[in-house]
Amino acid sequence: MAVLVASQTEPPVVAASFDIGSPDQSVQLLEIMTELFARYGDIFRVYSPARKSYIYVIRNPDDVKRLMLSNHRNYTKGIGVDRVRLLLGNGILTSEGDFWHRQRTMMQPMFHRQIIASFAQVIDEENARLLERWAEISRDGKPINLTEEMSELTLQIVLRAIFGSDLERMSDESGGNPFLIFTREQARDIQFAQRFYALKRVLAALIARRRASSEEHFDYVSMLMSARDKETGAAMGERELIDEIMTLVVSGHETTANGLIWTWYLLSQHPEVESRLHSEVDSIPVTSGAPADTSPSERERLVYTRQVIDEALRLYPPGWLLSRRTIDADVLSGYDIPGGADILLPLYHLHRHPHSWPNPEAFLPERFAPDREPGRSKFAYMPFAGGPRHCIGESLALEEMRMHLHRVARRFRLVHVADKPLVLEPQINLRTRDPILMRLEPR
Repeated sequence: MAVLVASQTEPPVVAASFDIGSPDQSVQLLEIMTELFARYGDIFRVYSPARKSYIYVIRNPDDVKRLMLSNHRNYTKGIGVDRVRLLLGNGILTSEGDFWHRQRTMMQPMFHRQIIASFAQVIDEENARLLERWAEISRDGKPINLTEEMSELTLQIVLRAIFGSDLERMSDESGGNPFLIFTREQARDIQFAQRFYALKRVLAALIARRRASSEEHFDYVSMLMSARDKETGAAMGERELIDEIMTLVVSGHETTANGLIWTWYLLSQHPEVESRLHSEVDSIPVTSGAPADTSPSERERLVYTRQVIDEALRLYPPGWLLSRRTIDADVLSGYDIPGGADILLPLYHLHRHPHSWPNPEAFLPERFAPDREPGRSKFAYMPFAGGPRHCIGESLALEEMRMHLHRVARRFRLVHVADKPLVLEPQINLRTRDPILMRLEPR
């Protein structure tokens, strides 16, 4: 590829083109970007035939900090957000400006540490059910579809946290759990969209029923309905509630599921890391028996387990790509970036930057030991994004992953069944083209 430099003040233009979301390029996209970063450094421009314009692609942590924190007001959501907004509406994942700030401020207290700790029982109960079912499967010697198992586990946890006791009622009224479309239907076609919009009618009925009742609930629907704007005292309207609930359902399970899938896969490929993790989880007993797990203070002793999770999220960040669009012109890596420019930040490549991560392709959880982190930019690693728009559910997702590994790794080893080559498919989330199969070995 030749460099076609239009100006010394503009990033290199590469003799390549690609479109985000193109089915023809999705599998090759990571490899294409890897080659371009190796050839042209931390910033380049690539032509997008679909947009008929150039897209700027970056991976320098200093530029990332400018986008996400120091000059974040000059950037809006970028490529792909319109497609997501068609389904999720104007929730905090897609909204902008004053409206986003209002919604974010109203929702932030719902993810306080004490609130998250109150959902530990839900997480424990669902993992206990999983273990009971896995015990039967392991006796038969059949492999599990890990991709499907983790997706359904995390979906059930987040649904119980959001809807509480009303989840069973909605399932009865709908003839089954209506939210299983997120795990059972892979195609995102017109039929999926129709079923998705039907869920909004289910939520509207739930909100109306809650407003007409004096019954108290402890779940995220209740918290959202009770939230008030600090300046006006106004509550969220029905449409705002529905958009935020749907955003929590979708974003609240997919990231956690993918994180767990990659963690189990990497453990299966690195027996020395798996052995050390087993030693740690075995040393911290389940103190009060099923379904209750360890206390929060005991779970905080799972230091190496957390490092394993962090390293898995470094290598395979579930939301592998962020996009932004400049409002006014800016400067990144010393180059002029015009207003209205689309910018892509592939976290997959940011997390493999050789200046931040020696031996970047290796799975080394000790990278995240406390004595290793000083001196590394906070914007070299951000699987949950960063700055004011970092993922509001980050703490809940990490606690859910840590609790799952503690409980399950005490009972089983997961051995990868390599039935097909592992092919990465970078769509909205970073997953594999085919499901990952595992064989359960009781410990």
